[in-house]
Amino acid sequence: MGDVRRAGRSLLLVTVLALASCASQDGSGNAFPGGAVPDYQLGGAYEPPADVGVVVRDASDEPAEGIYSICYLNAFQTQPGEERSWLAADLVLEVDGEPVTDPDWPDEYLLDTGTDAKRAAVADRIGTAIDGCADSGFDAVELDNLDSYLRSEGRLTLDDNVMLARTLAERAHDLGLQVGQKNAAEESAALQDAGFDFAVAEQCVEFEECDAYTDVYGEAVLAVEYPEESGLPDPCAVDGRPASTVLRDLELVTPADPGYLYRAC
Repeated sequence: MGDVRRAGRSLLLVTVLALASCASQDGSGNAFPGGAVPDYQLGGAYEPPADVGVVVRDASDEPAEGIYSICYLNAFQTQPGEERSWLAADLVLEVDGEPVTDPDWPDEYLLDTGTDAKRAAVADRIGTAIDGCADSGFDAVELDNLDSYLRSEGRLTLDDNVMLARTLAERAHDLGLQVGQKNAAEESAALQDAGFDFAVAEQCVEFEECDAYTDVYGEAVLAVEYPEESGLPDPCAVDGRPASTVLRDLELVTPADPGYLYRAC
């Protein structure tokens, strides 16, 4: 990783979720290639190794030619360097008049998903980015920071973010894109119901939570492990890891950098 909408909209909500589920199951929207060898290239695009079948790249990069490509979007927090426009639009969460940042990524501000009006405005801006992913030729989008509510000092809830996620998933599906859940393992079932088609799981081997994803999405899980962070000697050797698992360096640098690490399990 839903909020219950007003009673008069319950039937509509059930119908929308059913349609989103059907869109995933009938093969539309470029189904995630479960079990394919992955690469995770958020630090910069480069030519993937020969056996790679699925690649994640930032929305500012182009998709990998001839390979299932996922477009990364920071959907619940601001991208570094983009906070001014979000602040000017009054869409950043504030506590006592101060914008709330992610403690681990202090140059990322939490987006305010706490009201219908705020969610609609955020969805419009992120939706434009989703349109850009489709126009570039990506097959899917990865929506990061679903769990931003945990860093909101109690101002936001899971339900707030799920309602925004549902709106974004509908927009992506309308464009023929699949939608990836990023982290939030314990909320996988609720997020699949909200329209997510696959998951991108960081450190699920380290935190022993891979089953929380695969029980819901089966082989449609892309796992990224950072051995330098976890200290695990060989995450690839752990039983129960997702079939599509890759080991990367924490900074996700390109092969030209001496810190580059890539190993597919």
